[in-house]
Amino acid sequence: MKVTTAALPLLPLCQRLLPGLPALPGLPGLPGLPGLTSLAGLPGRLTGLSMTLLKASALEVAILAGHLLLYPSGIIQERRSASALPPAESDDHHTSPPAPRLPAPTSPPVILLHGFIDNRSVFLLLRRSLAQHGRHQIESLNYSPLTCDIRTAAELLGRHVEEICERTGSERVDVVGHSLGGLIARYYVQRLGGDLRVRTLVTLGTPHAGTRVVPLANAHPIVRQMRPGSAVLEELTLPSPGCRTQFVSFWSDLDRVMDPLETACLDHPDLSVQNVRVSGIGHLALPVHPAVATGIREALDTVAPQTGNGRDERAGGLTVA
Repeated sequence: MKVTTAALPLLPLCQRLLPGLPALPGLPGLPGLPGLTSLAGLPGRLTGLSMTLLKASALEVAILAGHLLLYPSGIIQERRSASALPPAESDDHHTSPPAPRLPAPTSPPVILLHGFIDNRSVFLLLRRSLAQHGRHQIESLNYSPLTCDIRTAAELLGRHVEEICERTGSERVDVVGHSLGGLIARYYVQRLGGDLRVRTLVTLGTPHAGTRVVPLANAHPIVRQMRPGSAVLEELTLPSPGCRTQFVSFWSDLDRVMDPLETACLDHPDLSVQNVRVSGIGHLALPVHPAVATGIREALDTVAPQTGNGRDERAGGLTVA
């Protein structure tokens, strides 16, 4: 009993780490203690939690190793097709009339936007998954790792979107942004009028409310812009009446880059948002895992009714492991 009594100060911490533990009416010698949790199932639950963390950590290490091998292949900006139109035929006897402009595809082009100190190679598997399920107009935008301002990167994204719309004849595009990429795309949509062009914005592990992880990284200006209370994040909390873009935010309960975890949830009264909780994987796995890729495809294929803005209260969840 002395051991149990000595452990009582640790119970609030256990409750916070393991909120699903059932409550006990009391223990012998400790009747009526409010909030006392069951200690009987604690070892098993700790073992389950440890195994989940171990699997997620091993997957993160494997993904990181693979990504380091692929990283050089994504440094150079991908080649753009010269035109979405077929070439006009001609011969020595007559000149063919110009080819008519092709109708815009049913599904808009998809733009993939990578995270901090990364490049388009992170989307290799996601891109393949989208292409296998009918998305043939997919393009990735590389921004320089020396980029020091989210606003500047958002302007670059805007020019890229306009070029794609002009080339493909599409009125709008879909965007998938991982981590910082999602924040750049959100700034473009909310602050630069990008909601006219972006139909759906999917964010993966994006610090919508700012992250406090790795304080020493504050030496980089763009990291400071991702901190809670930064000027850029304050701009994103301003009213966005009439925003036409629908938002889907995937966040992981094992994402160690997000501090706190809930910062990857998007909460804004003027935006149509669905937050999707992913259980069992970490930050690097979000743009790679096939189950998340399925969720992304479903999000892009689901067009929310344009009945006005406001938070989308549909519950979303995805258990990977």
